[in-house]
Amino acid sequence: MEWKTRADFVFALEKLTGPLKPYYSEGGARLRLGPCGAVYNRDIIEMEAFARPLWGLAPFWGGGGRGEIFAHIYREGLRNGTNPDHPEYWGKIKPCDQRMVEMAPIGLALVMAADKIYDPLSDVEKENVVQWLNQINELDLVDNNWQFFNVLTNLGLKAVGAPYCQEKMNHAFARFEKFYLGDGWYRDGLTPNTDYYISFAIHFYSLIYAKVMENEDPARSKLYKDRAMQFAQTFIHWFDEDGVSIPFGRSLTYRFAQCSFWGACVFAGLQPFELGVMKGIIARHMEHWMNRPIFDNAGILTVGYEYPNLNMAEGYNAPGSPYWALKAFIILALPEEHEFWRIKALPMPPRDDVAYLKHAFMVLQHQPHNTTALRSGKFPFFNPAQATEKYAKFAYSTYFGFSVPRSYDTIRKAAPDSMLAFEVDGIIRVRKECSATKIENNVVWSKWSPAEGIVVETTLTPTACGHKRKHVVTVQRECVAYDCGFSIDAERLESETEANRVTAQNPYAVSSIASAQGEPMLIDVEPNTNLKYPYTALPAICHTLKPGSYVLESEIEAYVKE
Repeated sequence: MEWKTRADFVFALEKLTGPLKPYYSEGGARLRLGPCGAVYNRDIIEMEAFARPLWGLAPFWGGGGRGEIFAHIYREGLRNGTNPDHPEYWGKIKPCDQRMVEMAPIGLALVMAADKIYDPLSDVEKENVVQWLNQINELDLVDNNWQFFNVLTNLGLKAVGAPYCQEKMNHAFARFEKFYLGDGWYRDGLTPNTDYYISFAIHFYSLIYAKVMENEDPARSKLYKDRAMQFAQTFIHWFDEDGVSIPFGRSLTYRFAQCSFWGACVFAGLQPFELGVMKGIIARHMEHWMNRPIFDNAGILTVGYEYPNLNMAEGYNAPGSPYWALKAFIILALPEEHEFWRIKALPMPPRDDVAYLKHAFMVLQHQPHNTTALRSGKFPFFNPAQATEKYAKFAYSTYFGFSVPRSYDTIRKAAPDSMLAFEVDGIIRVRKECSATKIENNVVWSKWSPAEGIVVETTLTPTACGHKRKHVVTVQRECVAYDCGFSIDAERLESETEANRVTAQNPYAVSSIASAQGEPMLIDVEPNTNLKYPYTALPAICHTLKPGSYVLESEIEAYVKE
């Protein structure tokens, strides 16, 4: 489809939200999309599913869209979900409650489209809405990006002339300052964690605040805009020339929310790059995602990444969770006459082939149709599912993706692409936390221990088509080590194993690993482990180690065919 005019983006939003209509509850306050569970109960799962489409619908209405069917659904849902006497009442919340997360898009809707879902309510119904939302001001939130859910909720209350809590908003602003690292980068709470929550959460919310409050709070609005301008200069390296962004970190089922930062910049009036460049990133990114099998047969977004996949999900990924992706539609808040809708989408601006991102602990490599992040192995204290694989691999690629394990019983089930994996006592062990890390002159070094009696120092050096690895390994027990390259789509695969190299290729790409030591092998990994491809093969070098010290060197090549 085209991604040029506002009508094109409205069409895409309708394609994403239209299939939801049959699944709203009778009272409109719940959205029932599937039987899968989460770390919160069924009532909250259905309330979350109700709220998240508002990330797209609120900007659509705010930019002049009509959408009367959804306006009716959400007016009824808000009326009944906040009514303590209604069977679909959303209930009293607790500290750090998931419903606090879902208050934020409701707050955004009150800011952008109160005329659609709030103004038509009776005085009693409006008071119910206010009382229910005000619960967020009475309880503690998780001390990370969640702090700004309070701000967006209170902005909504303020927008409709209801009582709100400036003290709680000020607390959130103060917490965000504690999270700030410099150069436009934050961490997600007081952890070393820098992932998409910096872009599609912290900056996204800050830019909404900056736009809405630029006249009433000009100093803070300017601060947030300035930081976003700085952040953009390095965040652009997370995208390849085709608009595909690096699969990295948690919450990857939120998919095209990865480009929402650029839309928030445009909404806030910022141009860290030419407007056409930002339109190009958004358009190519959305085109990529809308051509992937991410929907079920009813047209509902699934949990997964580039195909439905519960194996890679976190415990907080419920059937409605993927609609966080609709943050990408913040640009629909721009009116029809905005320049964004008229200009031509432009390609990426010139970028260095290799770039060091200090606060992301990464070295980025740009190749044709593929961007790779070499990672130092910093690791969050917060442990979502498969945290090791989502944060601690040696490399992450926009084209080749990465894999998560089915188990650690065998190398095939562990699927440890871009890792040095040790088989010890029948268990596969990989890099998790590092005892020391360093990046100098685009060379990435880390010291780590996968198991007692094994210490590794790994050096990663970028090359034209991949990177070189040097592992200084000390082992006190016999074990087997697998130095693994990038997984590759196994459809129409051809492979060749030589004395010191194994190469796997399909009609589109090549993945290989070479070493003067060890035994080259191609691992036929368990299906549905890679986030991008259901069936993959994994080139690796196998080393049999006895107690002693070793220097294991390899060269990884992975590239897209021209």
